[in-house]
This record gives sequence, structure tokens and C-alpha cells, in this order.
Amino acid sequence: MELMAQQQEVRYWLEKRRAILLAHNYQPGEIQDVADVLGDSLELSIKASQTAAEVIVFCGVHFMAETAAILCPDKTVLLPRTDVGCCLAESVTAPKLLARKAELPGVPVVTYVNSTAAVKAESDICCTSANAIKVVNSLAAPRVLMIPDQNLALYAARHTSKDIEILTWEGWCNVHDGLSVEEVREAKAAHPQAPFIAHPECNPEVLDQADVIRSTSGMLSYVREAAAREFIIGTEKGILHRMHKENPGKVFYSPSRRLICRPMKRMQLEDVIAALKENRYRVTVPEDIRLRALKAVERMLAVPRD
Repeated sequence: MELMAQQQEVRYWLEKRRAILLAHNYQPGEIQDVADVLGDSLELSIKASQTAAEVIVFCGVHFMAETAAILCPDKTVLLPRTDVGCCLAESVTAPKLLARKAELPGVPVVTYVNSTAAVKAESDICCTSANAIKVVNSLAAPRVLMIPDQNLALYAARHTSKDIEILTWEGWCNVHDGLSVEEVREAKAAHPQAPFIAHPECNPEVLDQADVIRSTSGMLSYVREAAAREFIIGTEKGILHRMHKENPGKVFYSPSRRLICRPMKRMQLEDVIAALKENRYRVTVPEDIRLRALKAVERMLAVPRD
């Protein structure tokens, strides 16, 4: 089936099922083009909770669909494939976190939203890559445990305005952490007029090379508003598709051919069609876990913004 016909069939089944299609910024372009909403994981789930849709089809990785299920208990959440895990989210489990908490009595746990529902349920507060520093600054404790992304924790530790010790976890996004200083320097030498925008999940040495550090949503805003015409984008390549569409006349470069999230790229239009036709694969969160995870997310949302 040709691309346009597949996209039309997706739209047909979305209407028939009273469904909404959410696509992460790293998804293949043909899925981004047919989605109702594009964004990062938490942003997508919040927007879905505000719609009248009965069914949410989430094109992302597993923890993202879980987050939608946490925030949208009255909706059916479908993940079109099951082989879409996240090495970062899988680096911490609830039993491992509970064991670490037993070693650190009274130390609050700040958990990146890139984590499972079970881990969120054992956490005090969640954070995103955009608000991690604000979340840390909102806490009164002298020490916090920040999981699971070590690079994000180190970034927050460098930029917090408080005298607070941030304990880290051995977890990384293999895509962002794999970007090297050498690759960034080569890209900057090849495109000297282009600012380098890095994601906080990159390692500290790469962040030291950055002109700007932003979350995926922050990157989209920055390139839209900046006067520059060229940009080096230090995150997964899928976001370049959206950047090109939203910013005609501007040019975007990836500093590495390795900035590809394989699980994100597994999602195909035929998977979305099958999910809608066959009601597969439904993602649910046990209610006791959902409620505790929801509290950690709500505490984060209560942190004042600028």
C-alpha cells in the first residue's frame, strides 16, 4: 500500500474509533505527518488527557504509553508495537530503587519521566529534561537521589541554585550519551555559523561544547525564534523532520549518523492501522501503581514555572 493510502487509512480508523494519534518528535516522518499531536512524552500525555478522544494511539516507546495511561485512566491506550523499549527506562526497576532508598532513608527521589510507572510510583516527584533544575530547586532536602539518567542529574547538579547534593544513578540514553566531543567539533568546524543545541541527556563533555542546552520542545522553540539560519541539533534525528517543516528556509544538521533511536524507528503506519483495527496492544497500569505514580507527576506539575 502506498504511503498516502496508508495515511488515509490511519485517519479513517482514527475517526471510526474516536481516537487520537500521538507521535513523539523522534518518530518516522510519515507517522509525524499523520499524527494529531506531536511533542515530547509528557506533553503528549497531558494534551491527550484534555481531549474527548476515547482511544489514544501512542507512537513512541513503552514508558510513554504508560504515562498516558497514568494521566488518562478513562481512555484506552494503545501502543502499536511491543518491541519498543527504552534502555534508559529499563536501567532502573522498582525493586532496585526500593533497595537504594533503604540505603538512603529520608532522601527524596526525583525521577525523570523517562521511566516506568512502577518506578514513578516509588518516587517523590518527577521531572522532565526541561524542568529538572526547577524541580531540584523546589526541594528543601540537603540531598536528593535523581534517577535514572546520570547525565541529566549531573546537568542539574551543575546548574541548581541551591546548596544540594545530587546523587546519581547509572543510567543513560544510549543515543544521547553516544554523541562524542569529536563529532560535535567536526560539525561545528563544518558549519561555523550554526549554533550547536544539545539535549541535557548528552554527556557533560558534549554539553560543554553547546551554545544552547534545551529539551526537545525547547529546541523546537529556540530554532523557531532564533535569528540564525543554520543549526546543529544534538538530539535524535527524527526531530529534524519537524524542524524542516516548521522552519522553511532554515537548515538543520545532525552532528552524528548514530543519533538514531532504533525502537522509535520500528513504528510503522501498518502497525498503527493494525492497532486501531484490532485494539492492540493495550497498555494498562494497575490502579495502586497508577495513583502513586500520578502523585509524583502532579507534584512536578505543581512546581512554579517562570
